[in-house]
Amino acid sequence: MGSTTSCCVSGSPKLRRNAHSRLEPYHQESDLSREETACNLQHISDRENIDELNMEYNPSDHPRASTIFLGKSHNDAREKRKSLFVNNHGTLRRKYSSCSTIFLDDNTVSQPNLKYTIKCVTLAIYYHIKNRDTNGCMLLEIFDEKLHPISKSEVPLDYNQQDPEQKQIYRFVRTLFSAAQLTAECAIVTLVYLERLLTYAEIDICPGNWKRIVLGAILLASKVWDDQAVWNVDYCQILKDITVEDMNELERQFLELLQFNINVPSSVYAKYYFDLRSLSESNNLSFPLEPLSREKAQKLEAISRLCDDKYKDIRRATRKRSVSADNLCGRRWVPAILS
Repeated sequence: MGSTTSCCVSGSPKLRRNAHSRLEPYHQESDLSREETACNLQHISDRENIDELNMEYNPSDHPRASTIFLGKSHNDAREKRKSLFVNNHGTLRRKYSSCSTIFLDDNTVSQPNLKYTIKCVTLAIYYHIKNRDTNGCMLLEIFDEKLHPISKSEVPLDYNQQDPEQKQIYRFVRTLFSAAQLTAECAIVTLVYLERLLTYAEIDICPGNWKRIVLGAILLASKVWDDQAVWNVDYCQILKDITVEDMNELERQFLELLQFNINVPSSVYAKYYFDLRSLSESNNLSFPLEPLSREKAQKLEAISRLCDDKYKDIRRATRKRSVSADNLCGRRWVPAILS
């Protein structure tokens, strides 16, 4: 009762210094440096400022930062649209909705299409490899395919020089997803972890390390996203020539390079989903469109009615309970009777 100092005040270093200044004057000791003192902790406000400054460099953490793969694909996508326009003699065939027919696809942010999501993710990985920043890519030992081969086949001498085709990347990812029965959402989280690794570790994905980087991202994404995760020994059944110890070490070092940041906010997930849709449209990899049938229309109407009933109570609660006296007497227009 007699003391005005509480536990909240004593817990903050800044407030401790202010309370101490009221008792006796504080003289700063300029002879002691920060390294010589015991207080080497960084204040939380400093860390928040650093995150705001590096927002544009961390697309996997911040929803407002643009994704890396979309920026790397702009030049190639522009050339593809130009060549397609020339080959089709200036006419592009595309389905458009009209008053009588509405075209929809079965791909939504909550339920993505598995096949086309994997195609878009592998296309993003392809652009990462093709348009990498440096030709002499720095290979970390854990991702080097020559030091840690996935198969027993001999690795060629120029394994780090030949860029893989998009079909080769798609076959590798599709095999893992089909054998492990992973979902389309896991593919999007895989791309988030891949770009987070490239940003945090400051490395590039190249022909010599793309398989092990993608494998580590899929391994981590399946454990974080799916409730019944695939064990490391199960991946050894898919990839016959890899050992469990190698998978464990790959997962451990992948987590360390991510600084154990495996959180994927819903805003970041939605950003990657819509950027993948933009990538598919710019590369003429559009999702299959089907005319809206009577059954689908009735299903959409039922879903909208269910959502309307769900939020009706919320709208009713936010409605004003009292009305101003100014609104009691309003203008009323009545039809004139001419005799």
